[in-house]
Amino acid sequence: MFNKIIKRSHRKVAKSDVDLAYAAPGRSSGSVSTSKITVSHSSRGVPPPNLCQQQQITSVAAAPPERPPLGNIENLPMFRDVLVLERQSLFIRKLKICCHQFDFFDTLKMVREKEIKRQTLVELVDFIQSGSGKITESNQEEMVNMISLNIFRCLPPSSHENTGSENTDPEEEDPYLEPSWPHLQLAYELLLRYVVSSDTDTKIAKRYIDHCFVLRLLDLFDSEDPREREYLKTILHRIYGKFMVHRPFIRKAINNIFYRFIYETGRHNGIGELLEILGSIINGFALPMKEEHKLFLVRALIPLHKPKPVAMYHQQLSYCITQFVEKDYKLADTVIMGLLKYWPVINSQKEVLFLGELEEVLEGTQAVEFQHCIVPLFAQIARSLNSSHFQVAERALFLWNNEHIVNLIAQNRNVILPMIFDALEKNIQSHWNQAVHGLSLNVRKLFMDMDAELYEDCRRQYAEREAKSTEFEEKRKLIWQKLAEVAALER
Repeated sequence: MFNKIIKRSHRKVAKSDVDLAYAAPGRSSGSVSTSKITVSHSSRGVPPPNLCQQQQITSVAAAPPERPPLGNIENLPMFRDVLVLERQSLFIRKLKICCHQFDFFDTLKMVREKEIKRQTLVELVDFIQSGSGKITESNQEEMVNMISLNIFRCLPPSSHENTGSENTDPEEEDPYLEPSWPHLQLAYELLLRYVVSSDTDTKIAKRYIDHCFVLRLLDLFDSEDPREREYLKTILHRIYGKFMVHRPFIRKAINNIFYRFIYETGRHNGIGELLEILGSIINGFALPMKEEHKLFLVRALIPLHKPKPVAMYHQQLSYCITQFVEKDYKLADTVIMGLLKYWPVINSQKEVLFLGELEEVLEGTQAVEFQHCIVPLFAQIARSLNSSHFQVAERALFLWNNEHIVNLIAQNRNVILPMIFDALEKNIQSHWNQAVHGLSLNVRKLFMDMDAELYEDCRRQYAEREAKSTEFEEKRKLIWQKLAEVAALER
């Protein structure tokens, strides 16, 4: 009995107990967290961790990072109150204070310690921003480790993962606001100031801001908090601009996020922010454009028109697409055919977005590329003209308000007018919306002024088709009438 009591008193503390003592509340995005536990939501479709992530998991599980006990948090002197020679040691002491994690769900718990950490983070940001002293290499490593400890965490499951509902509209969901934002914001600000600082030597910094760091940063773009995504967008853009060695890796990693979103999960909160970064990157592409960049357009950007929540990031996507066309006008027909491939069939609001993007692409399209896609393009425009949804028909008719597009149409009127004549006439004769009726009249008059002979020829052919259609309909009704009479006699 005595031996049993001794064994119980020497029971080894579970590793999960150690981790939970410092774990920040959070949400799992399937990415590597600072603890040894990785939560994976199947609905996110996140791939298994790569080699760098596995190494991190192994190292953290084997040797948990040492943090000072919470009781040791105390106010330290400010940098301006100590000698210049002592500032580096004070810097490292302040970093250790900022390594503590707190429970922000309980607002009344450890209020003093939370405020000390917040003030310490503010001082660190000011110290980096002022450039009053160049940070030593070892201190840079400790600073990046501290920042990693604060920002890399499990993200909470999205609302559809909690409820099990897949039919919720992301635009209607209330975003989750990170409760630890008072500390998290300052950690992001510190990272941003470190990256943009002129004192930061990229040859040294790239040892700590490496591929693994970038991957984990990209995982955080799935955060529901828009404030966090805005910081991440700015920081990643600065990293891309400063660390040239990381550029191909960042582009490839963003590609992979897009592929998972398009073909697996269909949900991601940071697509718009990633596209904003890419818009700036595409703007800086050198000419002639590399084949790698053209493949990115075809394999990633154009298929991004497919997912349901395209309206949430369509503005940024449209900007990226038009940047490609402005850079290389020969890509216009590729883009137009891609839009037609993913053209919505029953989603009217999405079709309005597509028509708006189509106009922007056509503004940068030259005559040769326009002729390559003219038949499928105006077959779709004719269908849009006849849409019973007035916004779709109206947006399609607005294409004729663009002078460049009208010039392209005028050069190819012999092909285009016969394709859309029926649609225009049906709108004039029977469309329920007066605005669509008036715009259709304006377009018809434009074609009459453009080529009266062609218009008369199309009108004559239309009248002949209508007469044949009426004659066929009358014959069909007559046949059905005879069948009804025969059926009545046989009763």
